[in-house]
Amino acid sequence: MRKIILSILGLLLIVVAVFAAKKIVDNKRRPKPKPAKVIKTVFVDTVKNTTIPIQIAANGNLTAKRRLELYSEVQGIFRGGSQLFKTGQQYKRGQALIRIDASEYYASVQSAKSNLYNLVTSIMPDLRLDYPEIYDKWQEYLNTFDMSKATPKLPEITSDKEKYFITGRNIFTTYYNVKNQEQRLAKYTISAPFEGVLTEALVTEGTLIRQGQKLGEYIDTSTYEMQVAIGKEYGDLLQVGESVELSNLNKTKTFTGKVARINGSVNQATQTITTFIEVADPSLREGMYLEANLDAKKEENAIEIDRGLLQEGDKLFVVRDSILDIIDVNPVYFSDKKVVLKGIPEETIILSKSVPGAYAGMLIKIYQEKKKNVLIDTAVSTTKKQ
Repeated sequence: MRKIILSILGLLLIVVAVFAAKKIVDNKRRPKPKPAKVIKTVFVDTVKNTTIPIQIAANGNLTAKRRLELYSEVQGIFRGGSQLFKTGQQYKRGQALIRIDASEYYASVQSAKSNLYNLVTSIMPDLRLDYPEIYDKWQEYLNTFDMSKATPKLPEITSDKEKYFITGRNIFTTYYNVKNQEQRLAKYTISAPFEGVLTEALVTEGTLIRQGQKLGEYIDTSTYEMQVAIGKEYGDLLQVGESVELSNLNKTKTFTGKVARINGSVNQATQTITTFIEVADPSLREGMYLEANLDAKKEENAIEIDRGLLQEGDKLFVVRDSILDIIDVNPVYFSDKKVVLKGIPEETIILSKSVPGAYAGMLIKIYQEKKKNVLIDTAVSTTKKQ
């Protein structure tokens, strides 16, 4: 009997425990909370189609428009002048850059001039007797002949008899030999063809200069050029004389240049056209790196937005009744950060800042900056009154 009673009690305890556990489990069941709808706040702009000037960005280094590489055509010792032949030295137009010792060659030129003078003098008695009509002009030539100056031009020949007579006395040959030597004598001095500065000096005073030796480089510091490469699709839009805005890398200085030359051929490797921009400013130096914005053309009925707003497949998000929609657009020009679009209806509301995870049909809320400012002003006024 005792075993039966214990068995019945055990069964009762098990049944009670099962019911109790079931009740506890049922009490822990709670309804799942419904996820709240997330409405993102977006920044928008209203489309106003206008005329957008397309600017082509380019960059390059400045080089002097006029550059002179100095070479010697004669041989001799480099003699010092009024200024040292050093890098950075400035010269005026016509001022001597280099003087080479020409004392020996100068003596030979003077000897040749003296020989010409003697030849002309020797024919004067014959001219007085046989050709008195031309005697006076040759006598005047002798009077103007100065050994310290350049050889004067021979009198003009007026008849065949005079020409044969003068030629027979070897005067023409002697005259042109003298002029040739005078031209070579002038090469012992190299003068500045324009005002500028010496950028490279390869010789010093006392150096023996040889024929064909490079002596240095001389540039004009008033005008510079920048060579840039422009895509061939914009080659027909650029014009010589067009204004160009230039700036340094830090955007602290701006300069105004113009298109000076446009190459007529396309680079086969890069499919670009070489364009030269001319700019003048006292603060510029050769080798400076500048950035240029060339006005290529103007697009009518277009807008300019950030490139990040343009979606794959040339699509753009627009706002329709607090819901995002997507439309097709026509991009006509891409820059580093901007894109020019056409084909967007007027007064269309578009996103001004990209929204992560955006999709067509997404519920959004437009950011109201004015309302926020009104609330802030009201709060400030209330605080002041208190």
